[in-house]
Amino acid sequence: MKNLKTALTLCAAAILPAAAFAQTPNAQARTVELFNGKNLDGWNLYLEPSETADRSEIFRAKDGVIEIAGLPMGFIYTKEKYSDFKLHVEWLYPEKPSNSGIFLFVQEPGEKLWPNAIECQLCAGAAGDFVLINGADVEEYKLPEGKERPQFPVIGKFAPSNEKHPGQWNSADIVCLNGEITVYINGTFQNRAHAKVKSGYIALQGEGGKILFRNVRLTPLK
Repeated sequence: MKNLKTALTLCAAAILPAAAFAQTPNAQARTVELFNGKNLDGWNLYLEPSETADRSEIFRAKDGVIEIAGLPMGFIYTKEKYSDFKLHVEWLYPEKPSNSGIFLFVQEPGEKLWPNAIECQLCAGAAGDFVLINGADVEEYKLPEGKERPQFPVIGKFAPSNEKHPGQWNSADIVCLNGEITVYINGTFQNRAHAKVKSGYIALQGEGGKILFRNVRLTPLK
């Protein structure tokens, strides 16, 4: 039954890309470059407390690329909140597979390493999973009766992992509409869930290893 449900979900999603990701002239006009390609203007920074780390060395932007060192861990987050949007992000692990994520609907960022947010996982081998951080919730997550909620509940992706090797760029295309989050990784439908919080900041994370980001674009859907 689970396999049948997954297959039906994948079939239904197969017709979505043209509608969800098509760039009409009006949509192109409204698309916002969240990263200007030169610096981190428009972003706030959060870095795990450290007595020796230089934030300018941990978070860097140059020649159209954001580089996050990954240690100490931290993230950059938008200065504005967003609710209904299409988000395109490209990422690359330059040296070896590592861990990172795109935080959606972030609440109260900048106060803690793990803010309340829904993470679109970019961890090597798991890109497209949803991770529920610091109490964030989706309708699809059901805690088994009598069990204690784990620290980081996971909603697993639908299709096998399809990330590229280190040194190659990957793409994440995410549609958030009325709380429904749909994720494509490198063009493959990977996940869908319905968030209980429908607005918040967007963050790009570094978690343990160097990662590069580019072409961070958002198109409002309302």
